Amino acid sequence: MTAPNGKNGEVFDGEAARLVVNDLRATVSTGKTKSYEWRVSQLKSLIKFSEEHEMEIVDALRSDLSKPEFESFVQEISMVKSSCKLALKELKNWMKPEKAKTSITTFPSSAEIVSEPFGVILIIGAWNYPFMLCLDPLIGAIAAGNAVVLKPSEVSPKTSSLLAKYLREYMDNSAIKVVEGAVPETSALLEQKWDKILYTGNGKVGRIVLAAAAKHLTPVILELGGKSPVVVDSNINLKVDSLKTELTKFYGEDPLYSEDLSRIVNSNHYARLTNMLDDEKVSGKIVHGGQRDKAEVKIAPTILLDVPEDSLIMNEEIFGPLLPIITVDKVEDSFYVINTRPKPLAAYLFTNNKKLKEDFVRNVSAGGLLINDTTMHLAVPGLPFGGVGESGMGSYHGKFSFDAFSHKKAVLHRSFAGDASARYPPYTPGKLNLLKALLNGNILGIIRALFGLSKV
Repeated sequence: MTAPNGKNGEVFDGEAARLVVNDLRATVSTGKTKSYEWRVSQLKSLIKFSEEHEMEIVDALRSDLSKPEFESFVQEISMVKSSCKLALKELKNWMKPEKAKTSITTFPSSAEIVSEPFGVILIIGAWNYPFMLCLDPLIGAIAAGNAVVLKPSEVSPKTSSLLAKYLREYMDNSAIKVVEGAVPETSALLEQKWDKILYTGNGKVGRIVLAAAAKHLTPVILELGGKSPVVVDSNINLKVDSLKTELTKFYGEDPLYSEDLSRIVNSNHYARLTNMLDDEKVSGKIVHGGQRDKAEVKIAPTILLDVPEDSLIMNEEIFGPLLPIITVDKVEDSFYVINTRPKPLAAYLFTNNKKLKEDFVRNVSAGGLLINDTTMHLAVPGLPFGGVGESGMGSYHGKFSFDAFSHKKAVLHRSFAGDASARYPPYTPGKLNLLKALLNGNILGIIRALFGLSKV
């Protein structure tokens, strides 16, 4: 379903959003999305779409972000396909009830945890990885047996249109719908009652999503951001001169002409980034890069050294090719700098010092940590991806995606045999002694109570 405001005379308002949710709830009520076969068919369709239209996906990402084909495939398309393949391989195991231990209190009994779909999910995607950050959570929602409305980011319009077109063609439209649009359409969706919402984006909108969800007591996953710090030990060859050399190898002497450098997503974000560079507190701190092309919406990778902590660039999320560097007397002092700021989505450390690694893991709080690399933890399906504090709440990826969109239903099975009359009135001292002994696991006390002896 494509419902952009004003396209073909359609207006997607609160009533249209209500009808979409009602349609999805009607589908969920049939039980269709709970079946293993339905989930598998939808996951296979996502792989088919990704394979049959790979170059169109690449073209859309190039149009929106000037993203190179290499990055489009590695960072977006292949990750989506890998997530689908993992879900297909593990889905039967994920869907099996998990056995749980019981106690003498409920003897004889058995217990299990049953994963059941929440129902109808809203996923609001982001513009920076507009393909992967829409479809990766969708994979988890489908694997868990939910119906879904996907709202791609309007800031990446070509990718949004592509998803709307092909998900309508490849997926079960009675259970999976795409709504395009901007603030009015998103607002109309947020007015509705959902069974879970996943939003990826900035903290300002995250608060709006959370407030809307609270009206219906809807649980949310917020994948936000903030500033993800990188700590570099002094004995690691990542000094400024080394960074300059590597950036020149990557993008040439004039990066603005490099086909491997993505552009800024739009003029608004370009203006936001140039404002950071033009801040009088940092304008003299640029030691590499700084070139810009307003017409092409491009900014060269830029290094800024000894940036004041009260500068604009140190207090806003960057989302651009700008790298501010601050120096500390001791590498351990960087932990204090990190911990006095809002908790980041990720934090990175470059060092060969074992004790420093241990201190970093123990003392730095972030959504995820990575040592001697950046961002690669996203490629590990056995690790959850999510924030903490102002960088978000909840997580997904791999099995964590399945769990994120599943309610864990506790089930206890008991037989009629073995029911203890001591549970019921009239209450007597003897019954109390027996139950005390049972609940305390006191075997001798149980025997004494059964024989009517008062001391337990």
